[in-house]
Amino acid sequence: PAALSLFPRDAEEDGEDAIILLLKRAKLSVMKGELGEAEQVLHQALRLSQQSDNRKAIVYTYSMMANVAFMRGQLDNAEKLYKASMSYLLAGDTKEDDNAILEMSLKLASIYAAQKQHKLALAGYEFCILTLEEKITKQKDLPEDVLPAEEKANTRLLLGMSLDSYARYLLNINQLPVAQKMYEKALQISNDVQGETHPQTVVLMNDLATVLDAQGHYDEAYSYVKRAAELAKETQHPEEHMVLNNLAAILMHKEDFLQAKQVYKEALKQAQQKGDIASVQHIQEELAELAKRRKGSK
Repeated sequence: PAALSLFPRDAEEDGEDAIILLLKRAKLSVMKGELGEAEQVLHQALRLSQQSDNRKAIVYTYSMMANVAFMRGQLDNAEKLYKASMSYLLAGDTKEDDNAILEMSLKLASIYAAQKQHKLALAGYEFCILTLEEKITKQKDLPEDVLPAEEKANTRLLLGMSLDSYARYLLNINQLPVAQKMYEKALQISNDVQGETHPQTVVLMNDLATVLDAQGHYDEAYSYVKRAAELAKETQHPEEHMVLNNLAAILMHKEDFLQAKQVYKEALKQAQQKGDIASVQHIQEELAELAKRRKGSK
């Protein structure tokens, strides 16, 4: 191949530079949403990595290929690639509770969830959550020179991500009380590590309100979604219209129809400004439902 004539095998550094360059190109393609292009570039990077037997590059390329396949909805392919990455890592000196392994295990769990392979999904989520909780307990009292605070925080955030993903899956299969518990834990972590105004904290607050609302706990749901809406406005959150939509729905369930209508209208205005067609349609349907309910309550 042409790449080899440019980068002879003995020029190890040059070869590594070529791989890094390809990986950067792939990353850029992903950011631009050109996933097909990213996949082609990653195949080149994998070929070079294998030719130079660069294990680190092979693992990194496999995991990037898995992420791209996952984003393209090619779940069977993504599963194989995540498993290949994990095998390479575990064959080296990587431990089973390493964050890189757990992050891939979480991706696998969400693949099984999407494929409705419930037993595998549950086992995957529980493995990630229990392993991370155990790891955090072990790391808690380690001094900064042994384990930097940033690394501890990253492990806690990975637990938060796992709880959030598991909660979404539980909500999907209608296991609402357990989903609520998971959202509460995820929100607590996001609040502690990233702060109340962080975009992720706002989303989790909104999601917790959704699961409370679905169980008929309207007052509790309202207090969370109201705070989420205040924070979304204050921080100019990109999903403010979605939070407002949720706030309006909860107000409707509380039979505060007048307030619900005002909030829906504001959500609609924002969704139109952002060009979010799906949200615009959904809000218009909700407004029609609200009009029906108002008629029925008179």
